[in-house]
Amino acid sequence: MDKVVHFEIPFEDNKRAVKFYKETFNWKIQQYGEMKYWGVCTVEIDEKHMPLEKGAINGGMLKRPEFMKGPVITINVKNIDKAIEKVKENGGKIVHEKLKVGDVGYTAYFKDTEGNVLGLWQEISK
Repeated sequence: MDKVVHFEIPFEDNKRAVKFYKETFNWKIQQYGEMKYWGVCTVEIDEKHMPLEKGAINGGMLKRPEFMKGPVITINVKNIDKAIEKVKENGGKIVHEKLKVGDVGYTAYFKDTEGNVLGLWQEISK
C-alpha cells in the first residue's frame, strides 16, 4: 500500500504565507538554500529529516505553479515510472513530468479522475 508522506502548500507571497503558518500553527519553516522551496516541519524530525511521531508528515511550500490550484498531498511509491503508467491507465493525467530532486528522489504531479492534483514521490535508495 502506497502512503501519503508529504504535503505542499502553494503561495502567491512567500513572506505572507510563511508568517501565517508560523504564527498560526507554530510550524518551523525554512527555505532550502537557493531553491525556491520552503521546508515545513509540523512535527520534530530526526537526523534524516523524518518525523519522530508515527503517522505524522511534514511538507513544503512553493510559488504556486499554474497546475496547482490548492494544497497537494504526495504519495510515496516504490517505482515512479510504474506509478505514472498506472495513473494514465486508470484515467489520470500527468500535469508535471518526473523530475529529479537533488540526490534525494524523484517527483511528478498528476490529476486524478476528479480533477484533483496530487504528487508522486520515489526516494532514491542509498
